[in-house]
Formats: sequence, C-alpha cells, structure tokens
Amino acid sequence: MQEQIKQWLEQGDIDIFLGYKMIQGHPLPYCFTKENPDDLKDLIVGNARYSLEKMATKIAAEHKELKIGLLTRDCNQRALNVLYIWNQLNPENIKTIGVNCCPSNLKEHGDCSYLEPELIPPIKKMIGIDNNMQVKAAEQFNQKERFNRWMYEFQKCIKCYGCRDICPVCFCKECSLEHTDLIATGGIPPEVPIFHLVRAVHMGGRCIDCGLCEDACPVDIPLRLLYRKVNEIVTDIFDYTTGTRADQSPFNMLGEEVTLKPKPI
Repeated sequence: MQEQIKQWLEQGDIDIFLGYKMIQGHPLPYCFTKENPDDLKDLIVGNARYSLEKMATKIAAEHKELKIGLLTRDCNQRALNVLYIWNQLNPENIKTIGVNCCPSNLKEHGDCSYLEPELIPPIKKMIGIDNNMQVKAAEQFNQKERFNRWMYEFQKCIKCYGCRDICPVCFCKECSLEHTDLIATGGIPPEVPIFHLVRAVHMGGRCIDCGLCEDACPVDIPLRLLYRKVNEIVTDIFDYTTGTRADQSPFNMLGEEVTLKPKPI
C-alpha cells in the first residue's frame, strides 16, 4: 500500500493522499505528499474512522484541479458515490485504496467494530429506542408508543451539530438547521422534534449508513435507525439504493421517467 501511494505521488497521479497516521498515540487523519515521502512509513489503517471523503470535498472546493487519493473503507466508497452524483467531487480526480470493512450493499463480509451490538441500558429499552433495533421491529410499536419513544430520544439533544458536522454527505453551503426562521437558535434542547426531522428528510437518498453520526452523538440518539427509515422510503418509491453506484441520478433510474407509486395514508 505504501509503495502504491508513493508511486502515485511520484508519477503525479495524485497530489495528496488522505490516510491515517499515529500522532501522539492517536490514529488521526493525515495528508501525505511527495514533498515528505518518509511520512508514508507511518501510514496506518487501524480502526480509526473519520470522514476522509468529507475532507476531500472541502479541499476540492478550494482547489478544483487537485488530484486526491484516499484510503477507503466500504462506507467511504458509498459516500464517494453519492458525492460524485451530487457533483461535489470529480471522480477523475480521485484515486482510492480500499481496505476491508463493514458488510453492505457493496460487500458481503467485513470486520467493522461499530457493527458490534451495543449494550443498551434497560431504561432506554423501556421508554426509548434500542440502537440495535431494525426498522421493522421499531414499527411494531403502536403510533402513540412510537411517538413517545422518539420524543424521549429527541429531547436528549444538546444541539451540538455533531451529527451534521461528521456526516460525509452533508455539503450544503447554507444549512437549514441554522436558519433562524426554521430552527430557532440558542434553545437547548432544540425544538422537538423539528430539528431532527428536518435533518432526517435531508438524509433521504443520501445517508450511506456509515454510523458516524451515531458515534459522534454525545447523548446516544439512534440516528442510524431514523435515517434507515427515510432511505427505505426512498428505495420503495424510487427504486434507488444509496451509494451503490456513481452513475445514477438519485431519483431517476438510468434516465427513465420516474412513476411514483401511491402510498396508503
């Protein structure tokens, strides 16, 4: 891997490579360049998970012609596919080196630690939402109980914006979650449940289920389950599975006219 990256840098195939380096005992994102080739000996894979593709998007926005290489797990590649579709990155300027990771629509097997079942406190299982729960299981609650359980989760929010800031497919220049006419500033907890419902709508057809939002959430809101539900709706209506391809418009399969399937109310 180190030799491949070194060759890419020397030949001008890429200008920088985004990977991980151990810094003061912590595996942190690091930008490798041909000016410092000896740094590559410190390149690591490890279990660190950062949104390298989001960093690439920020860099590419400032330097459009820069050629970027990056280390990609399966979730990173799904995010890249979404970013290509939304014209946030030019695939011709991106080269990747893949490492084994989580099972998904792109791969059957993996070893991602975040997929290990969490230990959920008994009280949360009684009045909230189990983070390990699947969409169909959560839908077994009646309407009133679903409402109460989700409101329990949302009222814990401290409005830190961690879910948005870590998300690899959040790229809006102006965020509606900071729009004062929609989401009032200063209040903690934020308006329940509008803050998280607005974000959930934005995740429909974008969320690649990397789990970084839930990892970043300091109050353990089961965000992955929420976004899985909105993605399920998108898949059901538009026959679109997020992140599996880089040549497909989110709501228009292969350029064909989309016919919405009526849903019972």
